[in-house]
Amino acid sequence: MSIPGVDYAWTHPGGEALQKAGKHFACRYLSTDASKNLTRAEADDLAAHEVSSVVVWETTAERALSGKSAGAADAKAAAAQATACGMPSSRPIYFAVDFDATPDDQTAINAYLDGAASVIGVSRVGLYGGYYPVKRALDAGKATWAWQTSAWSGGQWDSRAVIRQGAETTINGVSCDLDTALTTDYGQWMPGKTPQETNVAVTKNDVGTFAHTDGVFKSPDYDKDPKGNEFWTLESYQRYGYLQDRETNRLVKDLAAKPSVDLTDAQIDSIAAKVAAAPGLADAIAEKVAEKIAERLAQ
Repeated sequence: MSIPGVDYAWTHPGGEALQKAGKHFACRYLSTDASKNLTRAEADDLAAHEVSSVVVWETTAERALSGKSAGAADAKAAAAQATACGMPSSRPIYFAVDFDATPDDQTAINAYLDGAASVIGVSRVGLYGGYYPVKRALDAGKATWAWQTSAWSGGQWDSRAVIRQGAETTINGVSCDLDTALTTDYGQWMPGKTPQETNVAVTKNDVGTFAHTDGVFKSPDYDKDPKGNEFWTLESYQRYGYLQDRETNRLVKDLAAKPSVDLTDAQIDSIAAKVAAAPGLADAIAEKVAEKIAERLAQ
């Protein structure tokens, strides 16, 4: 899965320009500098154009070396700013390590993340940085989310990082970093809404991989679905509980994250049968889901 997004600071391309550029999310700042921070007005504008927000706290590049008390103070300030922008309280906040952190720096960084976790909980703590601090923090269980930059990474990528930052581009006259989300949930939100409460857009990849007769899956009772969303991807069915079997849920999540899964023919047949029997799916759709899952897993 590859979901295109951007990040930027003081100048803003605007939701309309980002939508036209095919971007689905914008990573935006929380900090002590109000001039670069996300505002409720900007979050609303992004949402109006189907662009989600992701937030990162950064004051100075090496702030994370300041230890646990600094992490707690920053998380408190970040949470207050994010709430004012309409972010639901369950969404993560990334904390920036915007320099080439060494192994010797990690003790202080981990303490900083512990401080953040003491305020918002480790399940909401994310880390932005290069490969090494990301890997060390995730290995130590100090962060749950990771947004990795290509800088200071030596060409390495931690597979657990849900967002990757790479090249730059210009959109509507604004210099933006290009980001790619690698899973359906990477910390995004719209004011007052989590991913589970927003419409799930159908992409060309969804249509090509999980196409139903008219190019998309149509829920049999779509007028009763959240937001009256008629067009659902396979991930949508999983997300809203139509696929109740735990093993099937896990495999559908795997499908969303990578193009193939190493399974035997017998396992493929078993999973396809479970999907076909899943409660809540109309028979015709269940058969098509099972067929497409078998095709995808067999690649």
